[in-house]
Amino acid sequence: MRVLIVEDETKVAEVLKRGLTEAGYEADVAFDGQIGLRLAKSGNYDLILLDINLPLLNGLELCKQLREKDEITPVLMLTALGMSDDIVAGLEAGADDYLPKPFRFNELYARIKALTRRKKILTAMASQPGDVQDIFTLSDLEIDFDAREVKRSGKSIQLTAKEYALLEYLARNAGKVRSRLEIAEAVWGLNFETGTNFIDVYINYLRNKVDKPFNPKLIHTVTGFGYILKLPDA
Repeated sequence: MRVLIVEDETKVAEVLKRGLTEAGYEADVAFDGQIGLRLAKSGNYDLILLDINLPLLNGLELCKQLREKDEITPVLMLTALGMSDDIVAGLEAGADDYLPKPFRFNELYARIKALTRRKKILTAMASQPGDVQDIFTLSDLEIDFDAREVKRSGKSIQLTAKEYALLEYLARNAGKVRSRLEIAEAVWGLNFETGTNFIDVYINYLRNKVDKPFNPKLIHTVTGFGYILKLPDA
C-alpha cells in the first residue's frame, strides 16, 4: 500500500514515514502543498495524509483541487487544529477523516485501515456496470444514485461530495431514524466525538439546499435520537 504524506514539519514527516515503513507501507513525503497536489493527482496512492497548515498551498485548498478530479482516494487530515469549525472545514474541503495532533500510531493505523477498506468498496462499486437505473423518489425529491444527481420539483440541486453522501445515506434509510454516530460512521468512516457538531452543521447545509427552497420539508430532527428523511406527519 502506498501512502503520500504531505507535511511541512520535517521531524513530523520523518516520524510518520518511519512508522508507516515499519508497518509495511510504502510512503512518500511532500513538504509543501504544491508538490503534494502534483503527487496526489498522479493517482498512485492508496491514501493521503494531509496537514492543513502548508506553505505555497494549504491543505484545505489542496484537498478541494484534488476532489475536482478524484473523489475516491481517501484523505486523512492531520492537524493541530481540533476545533469543530476546523474539522468541518476539512470535511467540507473533501477530507474523509481527521486526526488531531498529537496522536498515537495505533489510532493512525486503525484510521488508515478503515479508510482503505472503504476505498476498495467504492472502487468495486464504480467498476460494476449498472444495468438498472437506481433512482430514489420521495415527494418531489429525485436522486439518481448512478449519476449522483439530485432534483426537487425538476430543478437540479448542486451538492458537494459529502453533502451528497449524507443525502444518499438518509435516502437509502428513508423512514428510519439515524443517530449522529451512525451517520458519522457511514458517511465519514470515523468515530463520532460528542464534543463536535459537524453532523448538525452538514444537516443544516443539506436543508438549505434540499429543503428550504421547497415544500414539503423532508429532513427531520428526532430530538434525542438523530435525523430522518421522510414526508411530514399528516
